[in-house]
Amino acid sequence: MSLHDEILEQPDIINKLLVSQEENIYQLARTIGVPRGIFIAARGTSDNAARYAKYVWGSFNNIPVSLAAPSLFSIYHKPPDLVDLLVIGISQSGESPDLLAVVEEASRQGCPTLAITNQAESPLANQSDFVIDIQAGPELSIAATKSYTAQLGTIAMLSAAWNDQGSQWNEIKQVPEFMDKALKTELMIKNFSSRYRYMEQCIVLGRGYNYATAFEWSLKLKELAYVVAQPYSSADFLHGPIALVSDGFPVFAIAPSGMVYKDMIRLITRLQQDHRADLFLISDSQEILDLADCPIPLPKRIPEWLTPMIGIIPAQLLSYHLTLAKRIDPDTPRGLSKVTLTT
Repeated sequence: MSLHDEILEQPDIINKLLVSQEENIYQLARTIGVPRGIFIAARGTSDNAARYAKYVWGSFNNIPVSLAAPSLFSIYHKPPDLVDLLVIGISQSGESPDLLAVVEEASRQGCPTLAITNQAESPLANQSDFVIDIQAGPELSIAATKSYTAQLGTIAMLSAAWNDQGSQWNEIKQVPEFMDKALKTELMIKNFSSRYRYMEQCIVLGRGYNYATAFEWSLKLKELAYVVAQPYSSADFLHGPIALVSDGFPVFAIAPSGMVYKDMIRLITRLQQDHRADLFLISDSQEILDLADCPIPLPKRIPEWLTPMIGIIPAQLLSYHLTLAKRIDPDTPRGLSKVTLTT
């Protein structure tokens, strides 16, 4: 199965996740209860899923979420006090030794532990008290796509289960349909990709729930198309990095309707009018798409908190088609393997 196949598979994967894991996630949420705080260990794409969790569990469940510094556990052997926290390891493979070190220490301190993984028999899963199998199926391409959106889906489902909110569940169940619509932008994205075939560096912007999307999009541009893509919150971007942008500098941004929209359109307008940036924009708002050199429409009426699951699909497709435009094999990026064993 190719990277392109795995991108197209994502609506079916989320459907499968909803059908197969709803009862398990509800039971897990009842057993654990709403934790006082959550401590997440993750790397790479899974770390970007953890960024999404900070916003979802913080906003919907009032849970403070922090991301681990795994080297404190595996290299410095100076772990922080984790008492009363739920410790979660998020990993596609469940094999990274430094993530395992975090979960092992959490168990030593008497904390409940949860693995969110695509490998239910992995070392991480076996070490954890609870396991959610994201059931993305074999992900053969090195660049993670369907496992990422399945991780996001799991995080959203856990939030709904902790709240015992039918309204949240109903919104999540619309995600596969929204994904199908997002996939229909592929031809447009393919045509735009040749515009950037000589690009060596760019900026990627997102805020709020889509802070995670900015990081994941930039990672895909780096590992597939070998572009030096720097991700920023639109707020952080104003504190210095905006000086990087001059005439024709490529800026990629996701700016759906919602609480951060006004902030995003102010910045995008400034980048267009004052800096004359080359803008590739993903949004459901025609107002902001009108500012773009390359506008990619999102489906209408996606709840803001779920837009990262849909908005990342055009970003994945752009990264894929840009890789082809640069005559790079998207299934064998240089210097990478599917499982990265960091210690």
